[in-house]
Amino acid sequence: MRVAFVTAAAAALALGACANQGPVAKNAGRGGLAGAAAGAAIGAVVGGGAAEGAAIGGAVGAGIGAGVGAQKKKNDNRRQYFDQRSGRYYFYDSQTDRYYYENGQPYP
Repeated sequence: MRVAFVTAAAAALALGACANQGPVAKNAGRGGLAGAAAGAAIGAVVGGGAAEGAAIGGAVGAGIGAGVGAQKKKNDNRRQYFDQRSGRYYFYDSQTDRYYYENGQPYP
């Protein structure tokens, strides 16, 4: 019961901290939380200890989450288009759901 409460409190804090981060840090945090929760549950059932299971699961989950976030970031950077009228490239920003030129100016 105590482990579940500590895990839930850590999850709430970590998800709140992920609000303004990029995809690598955000997915690493989420993966770490999911891995820690799963590791704590498995460690408590198997008998290896919930704390040890949470530490191992958190490390593995953070690594996997960071990899997924890096792939998302890589794919986001490829969304560039060429505007023939202005001769400039623009891109789609999925966080704001808008298009921008490379220098940050809004695309008309």
